[in-house]
Amino acid sequence: MGSSTVRALDREPAALAMRIGVVAAEAALATFARNLDLDDLEDGVDFQGAIGPAEWPVFSLVIDTLAEAGPGDRRTLDERRADALNDLARICMAAKRSAGAA
Repeated sequence: MGSSTVRALDREPAALAMRIGVVAAEAALATFARNLDLDDLEDGVDFQGAIGPAEWPVFSLVIDTLAEAGPGDRRTLDERRADALNDLARICMAAKRSAGAA
């Protein structure tokens, strides 16, 4: 690739990485929506038991990343996961709005 070659902004490595992340987030949210009954959430959720083995790696990567405890975070894992699901939904909605504006 010569120095005169100009990449489109949507082909820059950072943009591609972000799109891969959005795709993973959307896949995780779709997996959640397909496999979990919202009425069962009040009793707690066995994520791994509810998500199929083929979909588990991406789902767990996204949820575990979003649910990571920061310094001084006193929330339980279940509380962090619930917040992670909310964050996941917001990420997907923002990506959809952004794609619609493009």
